Amino acid sequence: MSYFKVNDEIQLYYEEYGEGDKVIFSAQVGFYPKGMQQELARRGYHVYCLTLRGFAPSSYVTEDYKDGWYDVFADDVARLADHLGVDRFIYMGASHGAGVGWHLVIRHPERVKAFVAVVPGPHSLAAGYMSYRQMLMQGIIQSPPPFDPPIDNDSAREARRQERAEQISRPRETPVDPRERAIDYGRPLMRLGNEETLCETLSSIQTPTIIIGGIDDPISTPDLMLRTAKCLPHCKLVIYSNCGHNIDTDLIEETVDETIRFLDNVDAHGKVYKPLA
Repeated sequence: MSYFKVNDEIQLYYEEYGEGDKVIFSAQVGFYPKGMQQELARRGYHVYCLTLRGFAPSSYVTEDYKDGWYDVFADDVARLADHLGVDRFIYMGASHGAGVGWHLVIRHPERVKAFVAVVPGPHSLAAGYMSYRQMLMQGIIQSPPPFDPPIDNDSAREARRQERAEQISRPRETPVDPRERAIDYGRPLMRLGNEETLCETLSSIQTPTIIIGGIDDPISTPDLMLRTAKCLPHCKLVIYSNCGHNIDTDLIEETVDETIRFLDNVDAHGKVYKPLA
């Protein structure tokens, strides 16, 4: 278990996979141990998975950062990179973890070589600001919409989904702390206020980005991802049929194949695609 100290009140927990100088950072509330991050490490990348502040085993917080949660999360990724002596890196995140990525490439564009954005939205700001997690906590919704479509004729993938569901449903060793339960980090880029400003901001991002998603995702819908890809000047969009919001732990090998192809082109050419000879 590895920690680094932000200040006297905050220390952040991170896990390390793989080795070498091809560094990927990822930051989320928590990580399933069998997903794209671990597979990327097996394929030669040095991956650091940072647990967001406010969520165990990182330090709890009582301060409400209001519309600045994702700014704080993004700055924590840069702080971890500083702590480890890493100047430039790849950032990879899924769902709210991709939300951290949007703030990172806006606040620290010089640090991020490439952005692997999995089911990243970002949400339309007309749809509200509260996170799905907090809506569940407050009972505003009883359950999220179905994240994944049924699978036909793919028993191995069905078994993978079942294993993930069983592991996530196991009770935690210790109850969720009230300080963690109270956090509503909201949605990425809330401060922009409206869809027009959001699109203008996305259009200013120069970081090479791959967006990976599923056609049946009810959260990061295909329409949202297409809107985002149209805004970004350096973007590759990959959408799979028969996949939903958990694609990063569902279609692991296939999505990592696409990610490495993208990263190889960024390394070789600084582009999301291979230029003509």
